[in-house]
Amino acid sequence: MNPFARLQRWEKELRRSYNTDLSTPENRRKAEIYNLWFDHAVLRCVWTNFFEIAPGVWRSNHPTRKRFEKMKAMGIRTVLNLRGSGTQAHYLTEAETCEQLGLTLVSSRLYARKAASREEILGLIDVLKRIEPPFVMHCKSGADRAGFASAVYLMVVKGVPVEQARRMLSVKYVHFRWTKTGVLDHILDLYATRNAEAPIGFEEWIATEYDQEAAQVSFDAAPKKLF
Repeated sequence: MNPFARLQRWEKELRRSYNTDLSTPENRRKAEIYNLWFDHAVLRCVWTNFFEIAPGVWRSNHPTRKRFEKMKAMGIRTVLNLRGSGTQAHYLTEAETCEQLGLTLVSSRLYARKAASREEILGLIDVLKRIEPPFVMHCKSGADRAGFASAVYLMVVKGVPVEQARRMLSVKYVHFRWTKTGVLDHILDLYATRNAEAPIGFEEWIATEYDQEAAQVSFDAAPKKLF
């Protein structure tokens, strides 16, 4: 094993050792370290990526407890977590915080660096149609998954055209389509092209025509755009 591979393995094992549950004081201490440094909460203490995309609907990066407290004071009642539920320290900490503050936590798993499945997108749409404002949706950085979910919300719930909704994925929110996360833009590209041929709703297109594997293949083969 080369030195770089050994370093990567060491870093992964160290990260895993701190990604613990909250069952003991020592585990809680490790979880706090994990959230702060490995999950980059130290950056999100000052950088929020927090924007209102529709009346009573906000997007954000993963909030800290203090920011959750501020959101509750603003009247926000529900939190949509796009990182999915599980045993990770960041999720357990968020779940505990929301319970203590009386916020409703809803989780929907979405991926940023690969084409989402039909079931994942339809599951997200179902949540977005049922959840009532005021609410905030977040991923880790608030740039990619939160941007895609915001675009979907605007199209499906608010009836906003894809050409306008896709602005939720832009450098304004620190989203760069030339990276692997550009697959999110590509899904909207595919829909916009199909919709231009014959109007079809985004939800219907996903349910009846969207092909996850074909979307990933065409994205991988396409030249990458800066914007």
